[in-house]
Amino acid sequence: MKAYFAHETAVIDEGCQIGEGTKIWHFSHIMPDCVIGKNCKIGQNVVVSPQVVLGENVKVQNNVSIYTGVTCDDDVFLGPSMVFTNVTNPRSAINRRDQYTRTHVGKGATIGANATVVCGNDIGQFAFIGAGAVITKAVSPYALVVGNPAKQIGWMSEFGHKLEFDKNGMAVCSESGDEYVLRKGEVTKLK
Repeated sequence: MKAYFAHETAVIDEGCQIGEGTKIWHFSHIMPDCVIGKNCKIGQNVVVSPQVVLGENVKVQNNVSIYTGVTCDDDVFLGPSMVFTNVTNPRSAINRRDQYTRTHVGKGATIGANATVVCGNDIGQFAFIGAGAVITKAVSPYALVVGNPAKQIGWMSEFGHKLEFDKNGMAVCSESGDEYVLRKGEVTKLK
């Protein structure tokens, strides 16, 4: 008996690894040699390509294609119809499968609906990518980025709230009470 759920219209290829408690919904295609962690939610019409790695508790909303070269840590949220690329200069007549560029998404990061992540640009842990943003460079941990091309407009807490830093570089998440410090352009959560 399978330890995960797959809707009858989903296509699950041989050779993929799918963790316990994961749910795969309508018309999704899980390709060989990918790894999907425990308790993931794979929405409708999703493609997970070969060698993709998804950590535990990753939520992939409808109409997302996750191409070879992408890895996501635990607790990542991929919004509806967001896009990863894996070739920087695609041409239909030229096969560049040996030139896939890797992209890593850090723990707890959120990528909003219809955002595009150009390959080779890693997303830091707990970063927040606004809906429709186009990522053309690496995104720092805890960064809030929006626009095309995406620009950083602030910092986000692990809880998902915008952080307001005082003159000493300190901020408190309004809902969780967690404390953060901003030093030399990097955010750290205090224990």
